Amino acid sequence: MTFPAAPRRYLMCRPTHFAVTYRINPWMDPAAPYDSALAISQWENLRQTFLGLGHTVDLIDPLPGLPDMVFAANGATVVDGRVLGVQFRDAERADEAPAYAAWFRERGFDVHAPKHTNEGEGDILLAGDVLLAGTGFRTAHASHAETQEVLQRPVITLQLVDPAYYHLDTALCVLDDVTIAYLPQAFSPGSQSVLRQLFPNAIIATPEDAAVLGLNAVSDGRTVVLPEQAVQLTEALRSAGYQTIGVDLSELRKAGGGPKCCTLEVRP
Repeated sequence: MTFPAAPRRYLMCRPTHFAVTYRINPWMDPAAPYDSALAISQWENLRQTFLGLGHTVDLIDPLPGLPDMVFAANGATVVDGRVLGVQFRDAERADEAPAYAAWFRERGFDVHAPKHTNEGEGDILLAGDVLLAGTGFRTAHASHAETQEVLQRPVITLQLVDPAYYHLDTALCVLDDVTIAYLPQAFSPGSQSVLRQLFPNAIIATPEDAAVLGLNAVSDGRTVVLPEQAVQLTEALRSAGYQTIGVDLSELRKAGGGPKCCTLEVRP
């Protein structure tokens, strides 16, 4: 089932200072080469893709010394104009949190500072009327109650078990209000059972597509923007009635990110 696409508002951050100089997830290898110019070019193609679909893209200024700031999805969670700020697990990303909070405050949003570690839409995804909240690697379970209180939506806790899929948005994509795509092996048995009950018509991703961050995708309910390397997932989405646009973010994947990591949805 697909829904008519409504224009979305996204916040993105140009990877001006992109680099892989530390290791805070299994995708990162500081000894491997990376190409900052290519990362910028791939990111710009993603931005233009969103604009071509009729969406609004706001930009936050990148700050020197914060190479992962490009992953805007981790900067906040925004629902009904309420903003839950973030608190990063790793010291390398800590200074991103106040920068994103300031961006929202300066534009009149109701920003709530978190009391517990949470990494924004990396681990908190709106699916219809509920929030799916991951835990196990980055976001603390204690933050889920805080998320429900601030954002005023029911929260469903999902336990992540595979370090390669350290954020929920690397293992699960919300396609529309009633449909998701996900990799079952990334979740605990109990969480797999919950997902089967909540989303009986979910699209099941292959390990091969998950391994190229195919599930780190952005859907407006009709068109899904996902890594072009996720061939089988693309076919499954089209068979289910979705339009797809493949993009190449292979350079940013060296830091563990894909289209969704680069995209924070701003919900008024």
